[in-house]
Amino acid sequence: MYSSNEIIETINMISQQHLDVRTITLGISLFDCITDSKQRTCDKIYDKIMSKARNLVKIGNDISSELGIPIVNKRISVTPISLVSAVSKGHLEIIRTLDKIADETGIDFLGGYSALVHKAMTPYEREFLLSIPEALSTTNKICSSINVATSKAGINMDAVALMGKIVKECAYLTKDKDSIACAKLVVFANAVEDNPFMAGAFLGAGEDDTVVNVGVSGPGVVKTALEKCNGDLTDVAECIKQTAFKITRVGQLVAREASKRLNASCGIVDLSLAPTPVIGDSVAHILEEIGLQSVGAHGTTACLAMLNDAVKKGGIMACSNVGGLSGAFIPVSEDAGMIKATQIGALSFDKLEAMTAVCSVGLDMIAIPGDTTADVISGIIADEIAIGVVNTKTTAVRVIPVYGKKAGDTAEFGGLLGTAPIMNINTYSPSKFISRGGRIPAPLHSNKN
Repeated sequence: MYSSNEIIETINMISQQHLDVRTITLGISLFDCITDSKQRTCDKIYDKIMSKARNLVKIGNDISSELGIPIVNKRISVTPISLVSAVSKGHLEIIRTLDKIADETGIDFLGGYSALVHKAMTPYEREFLLSIPEALSTTNKICSSINVATSKAGINMDAVALMGKIVKECAYLTKDKDSIACAKLVVFANAVEDNPFMAGAFLGAGEDDTVVNVGVSGPGVVKTALEKCNGDLTDVAECIKQTAFKITRVGQLVAREASKRLNASCGIVDLSLAPTPVIGDSVAHILEEIGLQSVGAHGTTACLAMLNDAVKKGGIMACSNVGGLSGAFIPVSEDAGMIKATQIGALSFDKLEAMTAVCSVGLDMIAIPGDTTADVISGIIADEIAIGVVNTKTTAVRVIPVYGKKAGDTAEFGGLLGTAPIMNINTYSPSKFISRGGRIPAPLHSNKN
């Protein structure tokens, strides 16, 4: 039950502090769609997804209207397509089917053009990875994620090397749109199976046939709460935790209602403080409210570690099924405070990498010069993935080498993807390291059996 004070407080969060449900993501298993025929597989995929998600957008809008809670995105995630298409080899036919489904259902994004290659790649999986640039450059709503490492398996450096080239090809094929295909591609270590956020969402093999996962956001709510907190850092952490508890309750309410109406299992609530370019909806501004002159200053990583931990503790108090990535996102292009800090020189690429050791995801939505080589991009991926493997956490890389632009220029992606200042990066070559290939073994602490 919700008290009258909780209801009034929630109304204020929504009307004045940018609280929203960032996404209802309907996960749909495609294992029962696998055949040895490209056409039959595509037909079964179309029929199943349309039968489950035809009314997803309407149901999301109805819930939003009835509860008075903004629901920004309605999304679909599916079983990694590299698994679904391995028998028929029909991945490009499937991508056209998924694109048609995205258009007909009116959803915002569809995730799952994905592969799990954290230890090695089969010949077919390599072929699948090479199809990603075509898949993302010829569709608008399809997202791709590739898991290249786990703390148990180590890092597949052959996949890391290949992904650097694939990112470059994605950038080139959408050069007339500020290389936006790269914004729909993410490279993971320790990818999770129940992530509702794009571009990394896919439905893991251990999930139900259909499941609703909800992503809640609310950086503005946390910042507003901290404006009234005059205590020490213990008090600050407690304030964040209590606020996260309240935000998660909203997500849990929406998740239960959406799963009931969609006849799907109620999955997880992902309490990730996911910012937007809107003023007042910034993770960077939370860190500055804690006491930094600007995000990027010395002390930023410590502030972010405290924020991330407190958010998780508050969410777990409110909901038993907190999952996904839950914590704080630091995408540069999607956060007004991050954009400003980059523009004034307070926030560097290297500082962002340090921050990823304690945040929820990693190097996210960062635009880099278009002439960055594939080897340098692979080096960036390798560094970030190593942070995840060694720390037994999910990390990811979504960098955008914006074709034809250099450090200091700006890329425009629009909507939630925002505006990205092109960041200066270290261009010294790691090519010999990358070209060695093979697998970086798992860290010693992975042997826990």
